[in-house]
Amino acid sequence: MSAALQQPPAPPTEPAPYRAGIGGLLRAELHRFRSRRFIQVVLVIALLGWLAATAIALTQYGTPGAEEIAQAEQRIEEDIALSEEFRQECLADPNRPDDISPEEFCGPAMTRADVDLAWYLERPPFVFSDAAHTGALGFAALSAVVAALIGATWIGAEWSTRNIVAQLFWVPRRLRVMTAKIAVLMGACVLLGVVAQALWLGMSGILRAVAGTDEALPQGFWGELLQTQARGVLLTVIAGLMAFGLTNLVRNTGAALGIAFVYLVIVENAVRAMRPRWQPYLLSDNALGLVNRDGWTLFFYDGQPDATGFVEPVEYFLGPLQSGTFLSVLAAIIVGIGAVLFARRDLH
Repeated sequence: MSAALQQPPAPPTEPAPYRAGIGGLLRAELHRFRSRRFIQVVLVIALLGWLAATAIALTQYGTPGAEEIAQAEQRIEEDIALSEEFRQECLADPNRPDDISPEEFCGPAMTRADVDLAWYLERPPFVFSDAAHTGALGFAALSAVVAALIGATWIGAEWSTRNIVAQLFWVPRRLRVMTAKIAVLMGACVLLGVVAQALWLGMSGILRAVAGTDEALPQGFWGELLQTQARGVLLTVIAGLMAFGLTNLVRNTGAALGIAFVYLVIVENAVRAMRPRWQPYLLSDNALGLVNRDGWTLFFYDGQPDATGFVEPVEYFLGPLQSGTFLSVLAAIIVGIGAVLFARRDLH
């Protein structure tokens, strides 16, 4: 005879919630970023544009011979002599205004240092020291535009496909999801800005090897150029974040790009025409103040004219530190508002 043993019922259990770490979330976002077809197309088009720009630039520079340079120098001397002749006539003019000094009214004498030899050559040689900062400025602007497109489509596609809502079933912490997306975008923008500046150095190296001069670079040249390029990388990151934040607010890529177009083409020009004193708060002026090695100086001609009818302009200087701080704070505000609304809003 045996007794039947009854096992106590097992307590009900619930599946343990899966908690994704920030490392796994970043890897997933990076994979999604690299797989985005539109981003790949934009980068390929940018690379093809660089190849086309390099080929076109090679047709604009040449290697003038000694005879062509001598003829250009002779024309420069003739123009300087002609300018001095006009200046002497101006100084001897008895009808000059009495309240302005002759030197101020007629201007300083032209010298050889005021004239660039390239102005007198049909196809001047490529001078790296003259074009380096301008090229870095141009490539910073292009990389900022590409970063803005990538930043807008990176979050805009998430909203249009509702993937960002479905992702919350995997990672319910909304701010963690948004932080991972912003971190991946910032890393991509830094890489994009560095590659853009490297492409400019590669392009200038090709131009210098084919149609450049052997002129020695001035002292401190590389230090100033690298500072300009670093500020260009910062501008690229700021542009990407602003586009990301704006698109996250309106939840549509097309609408965000439309707002950006209207602002840059219509609003900024209207402000310059109607409220010139507001120019220090415009994005494009601060972008120039950030990247340009000498900052960006604004001139306001809204003062009262003097007795001769001349309006003395008022200068306002935008330095790299001031402009960089303004743009960084503005980008942080736009991204922060979008992140807070994402964390608090009802999502469908």
